Amino acid sequence: MTPRFDVIGVAVSDMAAALAFYRRLGLVFPDGSESLPHTEAELPGGLRLALDTEETIRSFQAGWRPPAGGGGRVSLAFLCDSPAEVDSLYQELVDAGHHGELKPWDAFWGMRYAVVHDPDGNGVDLFAHLPATD
Repeated sequence: MTPRFDVIGVAVSDMAAALAFYRRLGLVFPDGSESLPHTEAELPGGLRLALDTEETIRSFQAGWRPPAGGGGRVSLAFLCDSPAEVDSLYQELVDAGHHGELKPWDAFWGMRYAVVHDPDGNGVDLFAHLPATD
């Protein structure tokens, strides 16, 4: 049997804050997950995004500590339908109090690109393909 990539795991310091952030990005978690130590959302293509509180991870992985200075736990990228959606979603998240790491810009590789941080400082990329130019 060949192993199959199945789950992306994120360590979170505040489950409710993390859920609010990822729900703004369209992910669906079970109701009441704010009080759980572990929760998952199904992603397109059958993958899952799992959120675990730091306490939960420490309970089964003795000596685990979050990276110093926050962040660096994982990076996720969300494909948007249009460059305008990148701009509006970036602004919505910043207006909701999330750190905007990189304002939307037209990247040389043909995408509208922006980066925000989730509540734990993880980079979350927002991108859309730019229209082809002649």
